[in-house]
Amino acid sequence: MRITALASGSSGNCIYVGDDNTHILIDVGISAKAVEEGLNDLDLTLSDIDAILLTHEHSDHIKGLGVLERKKEIPIYASMGTIEGLYSAKGLGSFNTDCIKSLRDLSPLQINDFTFYPHPVSHDANEPLCFSFKNSGKNAAVVTDLGCFNEELIESFGKLDFIFAEANHDIRMLQLGPYSYPLKQRILSDNGHLSNEASGRFISKLLNDDIKGIMLGHLSDKNNLPDLAYEAVKVEITMSDTKYDGLDFPIYVAKRNELSKVVDL
Repeated sequence: MRITALASGSSGNCIYVGDDNTHILIDVGISAKAVEEGLNDLDLTLSDIDAILLTHEHSDHIKGLGVLERKKEIPIYASMGTIEGLYSAKGLGSFNTDCIKSLRDLSPLQINDFTFYPHPVSHDANEPLCFSFKNSGKNAAVVTDLGCFNEELIESFGKLDFIFAEANHDIRMLQLGPYSYPLKQRILSDNGHLSNEASGRFISKLLNDDIKGIMLGHLSDKNNLPDLAYEAVKVEITMSDTKYDGLDFPIYVAKRNELSKVVDL
């Protein structure tokens, strides 16, 4: 299994998950051109993609969907709420909606040799999800766009080998930054986004001896910095009531507009 981000940040998100036989995109919140360039960097083309999984209908997660689907009709999997959001989304244009498949009962989804598990999250969207997945005995999760987490969500992931987690903002940068007061309150709410510190606390609850790596993503371009996110998460892990130190695991920060490190499990 290999995992990377073609792009990840408040302006657009697209995560690649795959192996030699299966190639999946989680979200396409960047242009179709950027998706294809990122795939080319992985020695892949759009024709190699087996499916697209959508977490929710916000623009930074679906921006390139319409153009991609007009180029190649790829199966799309999403919750019913997200699908309803797609139908009313602006800027996607028309495409064959027969490609859209509902994760209606949130049952596991088998795509070739991968099994994907949808998990409901707390975010201000229509039935948003995150995904964990298994392949060749490895278990990983991509978790972004959640304002809070609980034990039920933590336990639903099981024992992970890799974590891609949101570290959206530094609280002080957000409070002093240019956003309007209502937008700041939305981001800080339980239906908003995880701060760097909250991300560290979330990750700490998922740590185990099998973790091969951690990647931080969905960083705000106005309210965060890669070094701030890295240091805050590392400190939270070290200060947690677990046996682990922030230096026990490799921690990567996903790049905003280009291919991030490819993690092989």
